[in-house]
Amino acid sequence: MTLRHLRIFVTVYQELSMTKASKKLHLAQPSVSLAVKELEQYYGICLFDRISRRLYPTQEGEMLYDYALHIVSLFDEMEENISDKGKSGIIRAGASVTIGNFLMPGLVDRFTAEYPEVRVQVTVNNSEFLETAVLNNQLDFALTEGRIEHPQIIREAFLEDSICFICHPAHPLTQKAEGEISFDMLADCPFVLRERGSAGREIVEEAMKYRQRRLNIVWESLSTQAIVRAVAKNIGLSALPYMLVEKDIQEGRVARIPFDMPALHREFAVICHQNKYLSAGAREFIRMAKEYTVEYPEGCQEDIPREGSSNTCKAGGKENGKR
Repeated sequence: MTLRHLRIFVTVYQELSMTKASKKLHLAQPSVSLAVKELEQYYGICLFDRISRRLYPTQEGEMLYDYALHIVSLFDEMEENISDKGKSGIIRAGASVTIGNFLMPGLVDRFTAEYPEVRVQVTVNNSEFLETAVLNNQLDFALTEGRIEHPQIIREAFLEDSICFICHPAHPLTQKAEGEISFDMLADCPFVLRERGSAGREIVEEAMKYRQRRLNIVWESLSTQAIVRAVAKNIGLSALPYMLVEKDIQEGRVARIPFDMPALHREFAVICHQNKYLSAGAREFIRMAKEYTVEYPEGCQEDIPREGSSNTCKAGGKENGKR
């Protein structure tokens, strides 16, 4: 069993196809199939069930993947840092949409000013995508507002925000006082929301589900600004992070519905795999993220309360702070 076997196996697991893996690795398909077969013979296990010309990882295959993924990634990091130590390192960071809009640009600017030799690659996507990318070692870590359930992911909160409901400035709900609006009243209105997998949408949908109500979603969009424009045209209500819509509310494009409850408040958190070796640069970036002060749009003055942190994202996952 060699590192080559593990690298091939990791690619086959991620692609769930010998053909796709062979193309990605630039190898002949028989060579890929042989490497997987040799791994199965070496350990005396079956790594994939082959059903209807498709691959399905077995329980043993899933266990081996977790080890193989991090063995391969650790080797690649060693090669980069040892053989090319004069060059800059690369940090692969993820950010949810809210964090990517408000926190990440200033944070990357500050970090690269202090560490110009380190290159930061940022992927902005929804929380579900980021969790999967961290699990598959496509990202070193991510800053996200979503809840993380996977037992192999370390999560540490560092900032708070809330989901607020917004509407057209002339909407009848703006005439209500706080305490007069219920989830039932909101559920009767059409909604314009982010795509499935976004943390804000999950919070609102779960709150509605708890009350046995379903949202009337008339429009979905990956773009927060498209949603704000739709609300401004009175197409429907929306529920978005306050950080993203504060300026639009202050400038009168949309109005904040006077409705709030603890279930709508959420935490920003750093997530990484418990077995992930974080480079010195990655650890420093995370430290700066925990201490970073958000740069609000012009006219926004409100501070966001911080959560205490215990610096639990450590190299090798020795301190994991799991929930």
